[in-house]
Amino acid sequence: MLSFKQKLENYALLAVKIGVNIQPGQTLVLNADIAAAELVRLVVRNAYEAGAKLVKVNYTDEQVTRTRYDLAPRDSFLEPPQWQADELADLARGGAAFMTIISTNPDLLNGVEPGRISDHQRTHGQAMAPYREMMMSNQVSWCGLAFPSPSWAAKVFPEAPAEEQVELLWNAIFQAVRADLENPVEAWTQHLDGLKQRCDMLNASKFRKLHYTAPGTDLTIELPEGHIWCQAGAVNSRGVSFLANIPTEEVFTAPLKTGANGTVSSTKPLSYGGNIIDQFSLTLENGKVTDFKAEIGHEALSSLLAMDEGAAYFGEVALVPYHSPISESGILYYTTLYDENASCHLALGAAYAFTLQDGISMTKEQLIEKGMNQSLTHVDFMMGSPEMNIDGITDDGKSTPIFRNGNWASPLDFSVKI
Repeated sequence: MLSFKQKLENYALLAVKIGVNIQPGQTLVLNADIAAAELVRLVVRNAYEAGAKLVKVNYTDEQVTRTRYDLAPRDSFLEPPQWQADELADLARGGAAFMTIISTNPDLLNGVEPGRISDHQRTHGQAMAPYREMMMSNQVSWCGLAFPSPSWAAKVFPEAPAEEQVELLWNAIFQAVRADLENPVEAWTQHLDGLKQRCDMLNASKFRKLHYTAPGTDLTIELPEGHIWCQAGAVNSRGVSFLANIPTEEVFTAPLKTGANGTVSSTKPLSYGGNIIDQFSLTLENGKVTDFKAEIGHEALSSLLAMDEGAAYFGEVALVPYHSPISESGILYYTTLYDENASCHLALGAAYAFTLQDGISMTKEQLIEKGMNQSLTHVDFMMGSPEMNIDGITDDGKSTPIFRNGNWASPLDFSVKI
């Protein structure tokens, strides 16, 4: 059994070698809360040992963030962080890699005036659009991973003694990211090969539509001509492989912006803007959300859908079997990075350009013409369950089972072990 120190060092190694895959002479931009300083220092060391030219660390503090939302002038949330946006865009154009270590309390902004949150998200999103577009088209390497803060661990394990909560979350994270194995890099290589087989299988099937049925869900989603099923392992514009999310269990593609019709119900809470949205459903017509309900977080969901024109349309369709490691752990993480890997999910907002054939070389106008949604936001929500059935429908109307009872259906299974 590996010690905590060995697991943490494995985690940092994975972030650098498999995550952003730092190249000699490259700059790494590392964003993290001060709670994650222990992991940040290990990542920095590994990055320099891999040949990084510069590791630029940007720290945040969730208490400082909350204080700003409580006390700063309301109009300050309308001022774009242009200096920050310009710096990130310049670094991206120069070939930098970007890593974010999340550890924020899911309830951090609970009770904050919703208008302050939506103003910040809209203004921040507009300023960051050039940088975000480079990320969403895989022009740069980027990776997200997590570090358990006390506030987050308390949310995930509220029944455990306070002194045990962080350790419990660490154990869950180490297992999910395979950092508890002797050779985690080899384990990830094998895992990504398995996900690639799934993508190859779906791309060969050339489905035109997906039909979802489950309690509270009856939804048809049309896929655009030339869509590509992908996994989080990708290649940037310079030909360097990277892994956008650690962990990952999904395969995903883009929907046709105007192609979703029916109703979909959430199956897990969504942490959005420092608030929890839960027990919600969306009704869509010609791709657009025309009605919604939410037992918890109705105002936050309304704010999300009103972010811009594209926020009320889907930008991602992702498949994750119920029998996946994170799902079978039985842990609700209250962060999309983990919960999306325990459930099939959809995303409101922007589509990834790389999920369309030749999409990364297209202009925004060309992507729109192909039916790819554009938005300042991209928010995944979970809607998979053990009762979920999904059928793929081809141009000739033939229907093929993709999921049955929440898991891959034969013959699409192929006994792929991932």
